[in-house]
Amino acid sequence: MWKFAIRNLFSRPARSALSLLGLTVAVAGMVGLFSVARGLEQTFERSFKGIPGMVIVQAGAPLPLFSKLPTSWKEDIEKVPGVYVVAPEVWLRANIIEDKPVMAPPRILLGVDIPSRLKLRKGVYTESMIEGRFLAPDDHGKRVVVISRQIADEHHKRVGDLMDINGIEFEIAGMYHIGSLLLDVAILVDGETLRQLGWFDAQAVSGFYVESDLGASNEEVSQRVRDLLQERTLTTPSPLSFLALAGLGSPSATNKSESSSVGGWLLKAFAGSDSDKSSDGNQRETSNSSEPTEGLTPPARQERPKRPSPVEVRNASDFSERFKEMGEDLNLILTVLTGIGMTIAVLSIVNTMLMSVSERVIEFGILKANGWTPWDVLKLITAESATLGLGGGVLGALIGWVATGIINAQWPDRVNLFASPGLLVFSVAFSTVVGLMGGLYPAIWAMRLSPMEAIRRG
Repeated sequence: MWKFAIRNLFSRPARSALSLLGLTVAVAGMVGLFSVARGLEQTFERSFKGIPGMVIVQAGAPLPLFSKLPTSWKEDIEKVPGVYVVAPEVWLRANIIEDKPVMAPPRILLGVDIPSRLKLRKGVYTESMIEGRFLAPDDHGKRVVVISRQIADEHHKRVGDLMDINGIEFEIAGMYHIGSLLLDVAILVDGETLRQLGWFDAQAVSGFYVESDLGASNEEVSQRVRDLLQERTLTTPSPLSFLALAGLGSPSATNKSESSSVGGWLLKAFAGSDSDKSSDGNQRETSNSSEPTEGLTPPARQERPKRPSPVEVRNASDFSERFKEMGEDLNLILTVLTGIGMTIAVLSIVNTMLMSVSERVIEFGILKANGWTPWDVLKLITAESATLGLGGGVLGALIGWVATGIINAQWPDRVNLFASPGLLVFSVAFSTVVGLMGGLYPAIWAMRLSPMEAIRRG
């Protein structure tokens, strides 16, 4: 039966080739699209797997880049039971490197507190040094940086060279390589150096990286930190406040219209929709927050809502969960796009098989007159369409796999596509099923014809 089906396909090579090409393109596109989502999942897993600690940032900030916390909180957090090290971090975007604007991939100036960073048991950057040295206590206040191998290759730099960052020259002391698109974007420098250059508030940090004691649970430590900072009020403006400038000017001037302005909408998207936060990310003090002297009964005082926490404590699992949710949304979009391509491919197969069946009506009549059953006709036509589906699936999966490898090799520091074996096998199986279903309607139409009717129509 399969030999007969393949012979029939080769008898009309142009038509079969066009159907095969359409299905191949659809399958290759499906492999390429879903390899984006699989690559993101793999990147996130690799990046966060080696980060055992927790990050404390301002509530609502998607990244420490959009957060500001008081430097003085470091001493209080260090006293929390279960806390081993508290490493303050300052995050700034490197907008210009070597007189070239930096757009994509982004580059982050990561200002660190060197003594606390060196005290970490699991230092992601300190353990990934491949050349030169990491920052030392003697680098305090100096313009010395540690960069990733990707950044060094991009700007043709070596250890000992000078690198111009945002108009200031820094000496390259060392080079690291983690192998993660999310982590190999940092330029490490002493945090006090950034403050001396006037690039950051002297009394603030972007966040705190916390490493727990051995045997201490991150969940328990993070809850203690939240309890400690629950009733505190932030006095440092968040970098998110720049979004409010899309309104009338200052954050306070846009409070009344923030819901209708672009800046207010973006601010709510980043900082959340909590009505107890002002447009600069700080806790809003309402007019009735003080204790009234009359007209208010004791039960009313007990009903005053609890102030939301000014911080969020995130660990690797929290980040993975957030990116997993984003991946699910991306998969939905990719499924819709793939569905459109597959629908076109199915229609192409249906058209091919209908034309093939209509041209071979006499052949089916003769076969039935010689003892073929309707089920034999059904199996022949579906075998032809399934062969098209299998061939398109194999070719599409192969082309998609090769294409992802070429793209990864061409832009290793920009993308990470991953066509997993499971994705390739699913693509071939799905394409075969699609081809099989595309031949069902023509097969059912042909199997219903009687031998005499088939010969007469022919």
